[in-house]
Amino acid sequence: MIIKTRSAEETFELGIKIGRVLNRGDIISLNGDLGAGKTQLTKGIAKGLEVDEHITSPTFTIVNEYSGKLPLYHFDVYRINDVDELYEIGFDEYIFGNGVSIIEWGDMICEILPKDIIKINIKKVDEDIREIHIDSKKTNFGGIK
Repeated sequence: MIIKTRSAEETFELGIKIGRVLNRGDIISLNGDLGAGKTQLTKGIAKGLEVDEHITSPTFTIVNEYSGKLPLYHFDVYRINDVDELYEIGFDEYIFGNGVSIIEWGDMICEILPKDIIKINIKKVDEDIREIHIDSKKTNFGGIK
């Protein structure tokens, strides 16, 4: 599925819709160039999961944890040099735990991710327009537009 957004606000709103259909144990691999809108989409997903905290990219901490209707684990693996760094912080406990995991730059660690993840790729068309590609076998994603 490809969805086009025309502003940061529309990307955020799409994130809310995605967040509302996520379930415990869902894993999102979120990819796109720097400045494409990964964190903006994540902020919307968090809102859809009823997270009230301020969402920031965990660029230097690797993972931020948030509480909502489900726990949200927000990873940024851009600066990971070796996947063993993830195992040292308990990566498996997060992604196989009771929450939702969003992994920015997930393609960088695709070899250690389960096969049944939700893949979201954001393409920056111009300053405002984004093409958001969602690849998921989840049937409840069909109503998101």
